[in-house]
Amino acid sequence: MIYGLDVGGTKIEIAIFNDEMVQVDSWRTQTPQHDYTAFLDTLVNLIEEADKRFNSKGIIGLGMPGLIDASGKSFCANIPAANSHDVIADLSAKLGRPVTCENDCLALSEANGGAGEGHHTVYGAIIGTGAAGGFTIGRTLLKSRQGIAGEYGHLQLPAALQQKHDLPIRPCGCGLNGCFEGYISGPGLLYLHSHFDGPFRNVPAIVGAWRNGESTATETMTCYLDILGASFATLVMSYDPDIIVLGGGISLIEEVMEKLPSAIQNHLFSQFTAPPIVRAQYGDSSGVRGAAILARQHHVQ
Repeated sequence: MIYGLDVGGTKIEIAIFNDEMVQVDSWRTQTPQHDYTAFLDTLVNLIEEADKRFNSKGIIGLGMPGLIDASGKSFCANIPAANSHDVIADLSAKLGRPVTCENDCLALSEANGGAGEGHHTVYGAIIGTGAAGGFTIGRTLLKSRQGIAGEYGHLQLPAALQQKHDLPIRPCGCGLNGCFEGYISGPGLLYLHSHFDGPFRNVPAIVGAWRNGESTATETMTCYLDILGASFATLVMSYDPDIIVLGGGISLIEEVMEKLPSAIQNHLFSQFTAPPIVRAQYGDSSGVRGAAILARQHHVQ
């Protein structure tokens, strides 16, 4: 059996696949964000439960946000518990078997039988609790020198947009200031609405008010799309992908999907165009599928 685990800032999902990559089971649990022992035990318990259910010690792929430095230590703005720990070594030791890990596996999933199938270069972006992504070339993840290629969420807000919308420079959990993530993630959208003195306290309420023409919601979403377009324009100018696949909760907002191409275009050279922007075919379980594909690819190698 093949186990894929997708770790997010709010939830961890495990999915079990057979050798033909047909999913046979999956379940989720909350992510312990501030206690490393609880975080590690949660991963171990998910895997041991899978072993028990299928009477098998499956191969394991893990998709986890953030970065891993040269010494193997994790660096994750949205899961502080994992910071400065060698999660893969610790998890492998507890399980007595290897674990394969990459930053975010949405792109890998969608490039292999998903919305990016048939495209040579695919960028997969996830916008939910955080903002991160990955880039595939020929159906495999780009392996950069330090593993930081594609971290568009921690590029910094341009001064032109900061001044245009009169925005404070927000500190980020990664240690930098003014990262895109602090403005375009789900919590970032809530922050923008509070900045414009909006009355709504959750994303669905903001979106609903925007659809009804409420003034502060409209101002919020105009600013949000401007920043989101700029962040995606950096992807286009850095990688020039054939297609961008979007996952996470923000991808479920139809108007954002519709308006995003023109928002990107506003920040590109006029003679060049944004690629197609499509929603992830496998939805919010695409990352866990990508983690399983990662395990399978590594195992075959």
